[in-house]
Amino acid sequence: MGRARGARASRGARARPHERALSIMKVFILGAGKVGRALARALRKKGYAVTLRPARKGVPTTPIDARVIILAVRDRQLGPVAADLAASGVVRRNAVVVHNAGSLPADAIAALRGSCAGIAQMHPMISFASKTFFPELTRGHCHVKGDPEAEKRARALAKRLGMTPRTFARLDTVGYHAAAGLVANGAAALAAMGEELLVVSGVPRKDAPKMLGPLLRSVADNVEALGFPEALTGPVRRGDAGAIERQIALLRERLAPALPLFVASAAAQLPLARAIGDAPAASFDAVREVLANAARAKGAKPAKNKNAKRRPSARPRANGPRKKRQRR
Repeated sequence: MGRARGARASRGARARPHERALSIMKVFILGAGKVGRALARALRKKGYAVTLRPARKGVPTTPIDARVIILAVRDRQLGPVAADLAASGVVRRNAVVVHNAGSLPADAIAALRGSCAGIAQMHPMISFASKTFFPELTRGHCHVKGDPEAEKRARALAKRLGMTPRTFARLDTVGYHAAAGLVANGAAALAAMGEELLVVSGVPRKDAPKMLGPLLRSVADNVEALGFPEALTGPVRRGDAGAIERQIALLRERLAPALPLFVASAAAQLPLARAIGDAPAASFDAVREVLANAARAKGAKPAKNKNAKRRPSARPRANGPRKKRQRR
């Protein structure tokens, strides 16, 4: 009898560390938008017990049972949400609170500093575009900066997700976020214009994204593996002024709205091309002259193309099609 009781006690002692580990694995996410949903899904796949609460429901009215609280809300909502959480008393003293905003430091939620074990910024440098299609977080980078305990737990979460946590002591978060937006959002805009150019050149619209996606991935691989300027490819790198001039002529005729973007992009490539030095300096000077002439010239109206069907709208009209007004 005594031996059995001892065995049960021994099993209970062995279970306690596991129970403590489970308590550490609890994460609460406020905000069920694109970022919140993606993080919740990824954390659950790694074994975390995740509670996902839509921001529209407001802060909980009962204590939050989690060691890490993630605020995945709009930038402008961070201050008010932090103040509401602090005033409500639902954040436990042993919890840390992090936010996902890229352009705001940890102090954006400073109202919570006296209510928890620490606050931090935890920004995944990943493009979140949909609530139903989730990006791959593995190999991504996550900027973590804030109080020591919050940093520690946020870094652990990032590593568990396969990301590389980074902390820069003197980071201008506005510039950091602008760089991320220039690349991620700018690439999407460039690809959209590239789709239009493919369509007016004879490619069916439905095929364009399937062609551009792998191209963008190959660029990303080059950037990561080679860095700059070596990641640059194409006619600017080769100093091929003739090819660029022909492309400009085609754009002016068929897709004039894309011409300023094309010229600006090519001009930004020139310093990289010169640094690589795959062509003589005179070739790059010729490219610069072609681009300067294009920038000075007035673009013609784009010609109509029977292959260029209008891109379907991502969102249907809220009130349906407009009805023609009847004359009395």
